[in-house]
Amino acid sequence: MTRLSVPFGDTIRQYRTQQAELDAAVLRVLHSGWYIMGPEVRAFEEEWARFCGAAHCVSVGNGTEALHLALRALDLQPGDEVITVANAGGYGAIAARQAGLTPRFADVDERSHTMSPASLAAAITPRTKAVLPVHLYGRPADMDAIMAIARQYDLPVVEDCAQSHGSRIDGRMTGTIGQIGCFSFYPTKNLGALGDGGAIITDDAAVADKLRKLRVYGWDQKYHNAVAGGINTRLDELQAALLRCKLPLLDEWNRLRGERAEWYRELLGNIRGISLPETVDGHVYHLFVTQVHGGRRDALKQALAERGIGTEVHYPLPTHLQPAFHDLGYEPGELPVTERLAETVLSLPCFPELTRDEVGAVCQALREALA
Repeated sequence: MTRLSVPFGDTIRQYRTQQAELDAAVLRVLHSGWYIMGPEVRAFEEEWARFCGAAHCVSVGNGTEALHLALRALDLQPGDEVITVANAGGYGAIAARQAGLTPRFADVDERSHTMSPASLAAAITPRTKAVLPVHLYGRPADMDAIMAIARQYDLPVVEDCAQSHGSRIDGRMTGTIGQIGCFSFYPTKNLGALGDGGAIITDDAAVADKLRKLRVYGWDQKYHNAVAGGINTRLDELQAALLRCKLPLLDEWNRLRGERAEWYRELLGNIRGISLPETVDGHVYHLFVTQVHGGRRDALKQALAERGIGTEVHYPLPTHLQPAFHDLGYEPGELPVTERLAETVLSLPCFPELTRDEVGAVCQALREALA
């Protein structure tokens, strides 16, 4: 019997499900002659704000720039500290530094992999001026507790929603709980462009107005710099048009991701040596992230690769231990849960077009590799 190879992701499959509509959108933009900051961008901003339940959407070039400009819009001072997490790829910390701020880190909860409210409270100092939780893998952070702490210390909250498109907390979309929500539309996201893209949502009209200036050089009108710190980060018309085609299918794609997660639970329910992710109400699956115990993660990843199964590690080295952030003074052991998870997490294929047979092949390969 031929062994079935399974890719970790396959963006071409999704393209083929909408090929005619996406191709037509590309031609519509090409024939319009308007490629930057035009009607497609305006329409997508309105549609994304409406989908999220936010008053305003400001699109930008990518998700990291969304975080960067969100922090700039808060009028913080150079050296002010922003508390985020160290297990989410480092994008929040990079954005903080771009904004002239100092990232600090809270540990994460063992079960949810998101910011630990207790660790957040312990990390706050007089220099803390903002909180940046991450809704990791599609799992919402504990925003009730985080917001209660933030209100106690009068701290604005910027939500990193790069992996939580359509995820809800008690019926409210992630990104609408704090003051600002930031999204990435990288091609592999639950709502992905065919290139880079990002967006910021907020209910604060003044913040939205400042963001619109910051994304285009600080202009309030052409060639007139009204706001300091402006950059050039714009979602282009082509990506906006493609995202508009995809947005009506987002809830269904999220349902299909959840269905595949349930297939994994069904087929791996009694497997030893691996823990499966929890699911909670409102949780969408951007990634299906297991934990491999007994120090076997890397060997298992290699064994699966030899069987044609694609996997990824999200993320192998926590941000506080990265060379670029050595100057912050963190040492191994300071974020014990974050560091322990970095040694055990392993993401399995989980995308809407994944077939039942492919999930079965992944599970069979896991059992063979662990035997």
